[in-house]
Amino acid sequence: MKSFATPRLFGRSALLATGIIMAGAALAQTVADNQTPETNLNIPANLQVFGKLDPNVRKPTAIVNDAIITGTDVDQRVALLIAANNVKPSPEDRERLRLQVLSGLIDETLQIQEAKASDITVTKEEIDRSFAGVARSFNKPVPELRIYLRAVGSSERSLRRQIEAELSWSRYLRRKVEPFINVGDTEVAGIIARIKANQGAEEFHVKEIYLTASPEREQQVLSEARALIGEIQKGQKPFEQVAHDRSEASTAAVGGDLGWVRAGQLPETLAQAAVEMRVNQLAGPVPVPGGYSILYLVDTRTIGTSDPRDTVLNLRQISLAFKTGITTAEATDKVSAFAKMTQEIRGCGDVAKAAAAFGAEVVDNDSIKVRDLPPQLQDIMLKLQIGESTPPFGSPTDGVRALVLCGRDEPKVAGLPSMEQVRQQMEQRGVNLRADHKLRDLRRDAIVEYR
Repeated sequence: MKSFATPRLFGRSALLATGIIMAGAALAQTVADNQTPETNLNIPANLQVFGKLDPNVRKPTAIVNDAIITGTDVDQRVALLIAANNVKPSPEDRERLRLQVLSGLIDETLQIQEAKASDITVTKEEIDRSFAGVARSFNKPVPELRIYLRAVGSSERSLRRQIEAELSWSRYLRRKVEPFINVGDTEVAGIIARIKANQGAEEFHVKEIYLTASPEREQQVLSEARALIGEIQKGQKPFEQVAHDRSEASTAAVGGDLGWVRAGQLPETLAQAAVEMRVNQLAGPVPVPGGYSILYLVDTRTIGTSDPRDTVLNLRQISLAFKTGITTAEATDKVSAFAKMTQEIRGCGDVAKAAAAFGAEVVDNDSIKVRDLPPQLQDIMLKLQIGESTPPFGSPTDGVRALVLCGRDEPKVAGLPSMEQVRQQMEQRGVNLRADHKLRDLRRDAIVEYR
């Protein structure tokens, strides 16, 4: 599943933290006319709005503390996001994406400004090296990446700006935040004790779309939930984007991601669904207090034990391309002959000869984890003996393939993390929290003029 994701410096598909702003989104809860929620803002109970604000007006550019973000800046970053995720957003999705990108560019500007105010600079040479690293992640040399960026409507300048912001902010955090994060031995020991107590428990990595449903709207919400499930299953929209747009839970900003949880941490109905689900499966609409949820199971694990899907495989892939315009009957005959050929393979040393006689190509991969394979292949690979081949798989357009198992490295039995490992994780969590607070303060104190 894909959502709109930015090609970050250290990973091509890290999600933007800001989330997609949704026009006309339903509120998580409503307040009657004679009530006001507790906000400490001294809001009158029967307030009157003076003046008009057109919610359909979207201002695409901004001046942030005298630094100008132009419409071109926004358009080029949007183009890069769309190209990196290989999606074709609707006009409405593109407009929401522009607002998301503008928010991200404002944050980048504030990060660069704060770093410079602290005498932190990023040199051209450092940006050049990082730009070359991004080019490698795109499997392109630097000159080709420049051409690619222009071809998709983006620019080298847009990507270099993002790199500068990331390097500036990470350096700022190392200098101004990390030295003041200290985790004591007592805290670390407490975490290790809880991990030890939970050894053997099953955990689920789940994502959720939550829709509130009052009694009078129950059937309407059920219909909406089923329609959303249909969109996701048909590939019309990825789960994360639907969660961004429609979920009324606080996790909407992170694509509905609940992270790793145990069944006991979920409402009873969701816990039952998670236990019964398979990885990469959707469930719902699931009744929960106040409404309905759509659940997506990303992965499962057992605390303190090794996972067979972490087995590292040494594979040889045999690929046979189909000619353009091949008929169904011809493709069927090709697959049958291909399947017979793979069944007759006797070890990996026999692969090259068999493939050459059949006109197929061979590609080696000696470090792929079982969990990184498509779900349909994972169980098959775990059951194969060394030298055996999977059944043929593929499509009429891509041709047919098979994987031959040449070796495997079983995962090590997981043990308790060390004191230092836990300390580092807790310190990193503290740094991230302080960073979020600092960025929030920068937004609050900034002078931002939208144009």
